[in-house]
Formats: sequence, C-alpha cells, structure tokens
Amino acid sequence: MTSTDTASATGARIGIDVGGTFTDLVASVPDRGLVVHHKEPSTPADPSLAVADGLAALLARADLRPEEVAGLVHGTTIGLNAVIQRRGARIALVVTEGYRDILEIGRSRMPSSFDLYAGKEEPLVPRNLIVEISARLGPRGEPVAEPDAAELDRVAARLRATRADAAAVVILHGYTDPAFEEGVAAGLRERLPALPVTASATVWPEVREYERALVACMNAYIQPLMRDYFARLESRVRGLGVSAPIFISASNGGSMSLRSAAERPVETVLSGPAAGVAAAARLGAGAIVTFDMGGTSSDIAVSVDGSPELATHTTVGGLPLIVPVVAVHAIGAGGGSVIWVDGPGVLKVGPGSAGADPGPAAYGRGGDRPTVTDCYLATGLIDPRTFLGGRMPLDAGASLKALSGIAAHLASGGERAGDDLAAYRVAASAMRVATAGMATELQKIMAQRGLDPRRFALVPFGGAGPTHAAMLAEEVGIAHIVVPPTAATFCALGAAGADLRRDFARSLRRPLDAASATRLAGVLAELSAQAREWLAEQDGEARLRGRLSFAADLRYSGQAYELRVALDPDRLDVEAVSEAFHAEHERLYGFRDQSATIELGTARLGVVGPAAELPPAAVPPGTGAPRPTARRRVLLAGTWHDAHVHLRESLGVGDAFDGPAIVEQDDTTVVVPPGWSADVDEAGNLHLRRADGAHNPRRKA
Repeated sequence: MTSTDTASATGARIGIDVGGTFTDLVASVPDRGLVVHHKEPSTPADPSLAVADGLAALLARADLRPEEVAGLVHGTTIGLNAVIQRRGARIALVVTEGYRDILEIGRSRMPSSFDLYAGKEEPLVPRNLIVEISARLGPRGEPVAEPDAAELDRVAARLRATRADAAAVVILHGYTDPAFEEGVAAGLRERLPALPVTASATVWPEVREYERALVACMNAYIQPLMRDYFARLESRVRGLGVSAPIFISASNGGSMSLRSAAERPVETVLSGPAAGVAAAARLGAGAIVTFDMGGTSSDIAVSVDGSPELATHTTVGGLPLIVPVVAVHAIGAGGGSVIWVDGPGVLKVGPGSAGADPGPAAYGRGGDRPTVTDCYLATGLIDPRTFLGGRMPLDAGASLKALSGIAAHLASGGERAGDDLAAYRVAASAMRVATAGMATELQKIMAQRGLDPRRFALVPFGGAGPTHAAMLAEEVGIAHIVVPPTAATFCALGAAGADLRRDFARSLRRPLDAASATRLAGVLAELSAQAREWLAEQDGEARLRGRLSFAADLRYSGQAYELRVALDPDRLDVEAVSEAFHAEHERLYGFRDQSATIELGTARLGVVGPAAELPPAAVPPGTGAPRPTARRRVLLAGTWHDAHVHLRESLGVGDAFDGPAIVEQDDTTVVVPPGWSADVDEAGNLHLRRADGAHNPRRKA
C-alpha cells in the first residue's frame, strides 16, 4: 500500500506530543467514534522509546491493529531544547567577506536596557568557525561578486578543517535571488558530500541578514540531531508493524512529512504548543483565547476566524526567529510555580518552578516549597485521592504545612503561623496573585491587537488550565469557557488532526507602485507553484486540494516595522493593495494616511492541505440534570462553598448544572464557580457560562 493510499484510507489517526514528564498519545478512530488517550512516562535520553512504548499501549487500549493506523503526527521539543540548552551540532557558517561578525554584532542592542551587567546570548557559531567568501548580491539581486572554482575549493578546505557536523551559507542580499545562494551551497556540497549545508535563502528568503542567518544556523544546528531522532522514531514505529506515513508537527500549527521535517527542522522547534492552539481553533467556538496552563507557565494564543494567529517574529533560546509560528505568549504561572515572600513582605508566585521532581509539596517527593497546585489542593479544588484518576495520590497535609510556612511571614492579627486558617488564606491570596498577573498580560496582549477579551471564549487545556480558567475569565471579563473532553492531552489531539501546512516568503523591499505591484503578483505566482509542488511531495495527489492564502508586509515610508496584510490574489493592483493596508492600519491604530508613500516589504503565501476531519468521540445522551457523585467544600473568591462533584465520563449530551461545582476527569479538574452554569454539547465539550453575563465580580461591589 502506498503512502497516498494509506493516508486516504479510513483508519485511526494518532497524535503524539513528547513532553518533559509525560509523552501524550491520542488515537482518533472514526469508524467507532472513539477518541482514546494515553500518557506514557517520557524517556529523555531517547524520546523514541517512550513513543514506542506509549504507541503499543495506546493500540492495545484502543483495540487497534497496526494496519488500522492511517497516519501518525508527532510533536517534539527536541530541537527547541537543543537550542535553549546549546546542545546542538558543531556547525560552521559561510558568510560574505566583511560580515564575519554578523552573529556577534547582531542588532547592536543590549539584552536589557536597564541592566549594565546583562550578558548577551551565546552565538550558535563561535567566530573561529565562520568562513568568509567573496560571493555577494546587490539590493536588487544583481551579482556583485561570484566565487570561482578555486575559491570554492579554498572555502571547502577551510570548512573541512573546522570539523563541523553541518554548515550554513549566508550571502549578502541572498533573499533577492535564492538560486544564487543555493548555487554556492551546492558547490560546497559537491566538495564535501558528507557535510549537510543549509542555504539561508532556501530556508527563508526574507530581508534582514542577521535574522536570516539565525534561521539558517538554527536549521543546521539541530539538523543532525533531528535526523538521527527521526530515523530512530521511524525504526521503532515500523518495528511495531505500523506502516502508516509519519508526519511531524510544525511551529505554524500544521504538519509536514518526515522527509520535509528532516530537511527543515527549524520549522518544528515550537510545534508542541502550536498543535493545541490549532486543535482549539477547530472547536467551532468562534473567536477564542486559548489558555494552556502546564507545570511551569501559562500560555495564551488568539484565534478570530477559525485559524490561529501567526507571528513572524519570536525568540527561541534568546535568539530571534523570523519563520511564521503560532503566536503563543507566556502570561504567567503554572501549576508548579513556587509561592514565596519577597524582602518587603509581598506575596509572590513564580517565576521559579518546583518542576516534576521533586515537584509540589503534595507530590511527596521531597519538595517542601508550596506551589499553585498545593493551593488547589488546600482549597479543595482538586481531590488528593483522585488526582490523575487515582494513579497518583497527593498529600494534602504536606500542602497545608508548606503554605503555613508562607503564613509565618505574613501572620497578623494574632493568627498563629501554623493555623490551617492562615494556610487557606495564603492559598486563596496566591491564586488571586497568579490570576492578576495572568490577566494583566492577557489584557495587554489583546489591547495591542485592538481586541476586546469580553468578545472571546476561553478554551483552557493542559493539566491546570481547566482548574484555573474561571478565575482568569472573571478577572478579564470573559463570560464563556469551552473545556474540551481530553484537555490535558489536547496538544496530542491537535497533532492528530493537524493539516499539512507550510509558509513561503520572498522579500521585495521597494515602494508600492504599478511596477512593484506587478512584481508582487509574479512572486506570489512563483510561490504558489512552489507550494503546490511541496504539497504533492508530502502525500501525493490526495493533498492537491490544498488551499492557498496570500499576504504581504507593508508600511508607510519611515515606519520601522511592517504590518502583515491579507491580499485577494485576484486583486493585486496598486489600488487594492493600498486600500487593504490603509484599512488594516486604521483598524489597529485608528488612522490612515492616504498621502504617505507605502513601502512593500515581504510577499507571503501559506498553503494548507486539509487533513481528514477528526470526528468527535461518541457521547451518549444525558438526562439533562445529572446527579452529582459527591459533595465537598471548596474555597472560591475567599468564601467556602459546598460544591457538587461530577465525573466527566458520566456526563452526557444536554446535561446541565449550576455552580458551585467540580467536574473531575482522569487528567484534570474543571472548576465551575458560583454564578456560572455548565452544559455538555454533542462533541462532549463542557461549556461554562456566567449566568448573568457579568464579567468582574469586584465591579459589582
């Protein structure tokens, strides 16, 4: 069976997300209406071991034969961790003469404007491994200097002497003619057939030499590591009898073939969180803010029209990355964030984390510092006996003891530091502090985009997201929360349903006029042809129904940065492109300047090959008014309440109930505060709605 036949056949799609503590796996089985998930302890020394063990367990749990698997989509943080920890390959860099210090100089900016002792990030390539070459292009793509065979021989000899595992090539103005730079790289490959050589303009032909150099260097830096891992991964998966094609999650929320990922691993470095955001965008909840709260941090992303918002500038390991990625923003603490008191006696949450080992005090692994998870436990939001479905009981006494230690620094009014009452108050206060920090960052990010959070639904996932979601929603004015069925393994589910996707770009850098508009149309046509060719290579003719999206970066003359503006491919004349830019500038900044010259920066094109739709898991009809399995006291907004406890698996379509309530499932806990109601839709999503539509209880006082 060919890969095309396999991918188009009816069968299970499996998503895999490798984390530092657990490897999450989700199988979607359309024929049976099943979505089955499994968590396998990760094996950091070789993540493919946990993938293989987890895949075998998942197949058994879902009662699937290996030949019933239609495709696997795998997200990984191997490349990201290699860059952050500086554990990638030994690489060399070939640059135009006079630009040997391109990585050292960077943008000539201090890492921190107010810290004179701040050190800059260590370059991926030390200066002694940078080799100069005469090759150079002009700003319009005209060759200024071309290396001859003798010079290529000399550069190749110097590269060989560096003992590098891989190399990158960056030619000045290489983005204007990617074929020129690729020709230099090809000449070096001919002379050094065992050395992988990355041409920067082939990976990402966008203006700004420093950033383009970093893209090429990151690609070369992680390529040997990723290729070795992908080879082990494929061998272990095939060893289980699974012959289905393997895809890798991409940072833009899509996926690519194993071969493409091995050639362009830089496009996978932020694939983990992106998959969860992409899955949330497919829920059909309209305009949403995703809220991914894990052990160390909380992240948000925005989706307005069913597609995640993309960013073209982010940082990885302190280094700028200009390839398109799902715009995920860190906004605050995670479940393992430590609670502490600073010198003046102010209660703080994070940024330090207890990690997975020893973890929160409640884990009983030797940790004695209280965390947000300990606050959940002390206030009754999570049950120590049912954590992770009862597989990992927690120690509530240890949580109270750790929180009492914080109370010793804050004791007042005659309270004794060891009182449980003082510990409860610390827990409630710490959760308010954490929530306030998250809300501040979320509102800032939304305001920068001209968006009102009150018009959005919140989609929480990750282990702690559903537990903390209502607190954040009330703080920022969101009145609707959508909790997916498998919230804690949602990134793996997102991987299972990921479309094939790739982004293309070409910088033009010229004033917008009739000639440049014609050039823009021509470049977008070239990129369209490249996109369709790439899509066909991924999975044959089954993917040729791909969708194309067109955009360009534009700015008023004199502005420092461009705006990304969506374009109609049938209307690329000067008037249509100008009006699209004016309208977007006015939406964001409240004004337009009809008399100003508009400058055309980078042409952009995205291609999507839709994956087979993942059917929702079969959810039986409910009774309308489910009976709780228990009651327990919970502390919410400083007040104790008697909350009903429901089991997620016992809830059916149409079931509805009011808060205060707790919904327990084997991977997370959902909190429904007083004044909120909950109901279950046909896909098993739990919708939380504020009963009166109000958004901030403190404003009612």
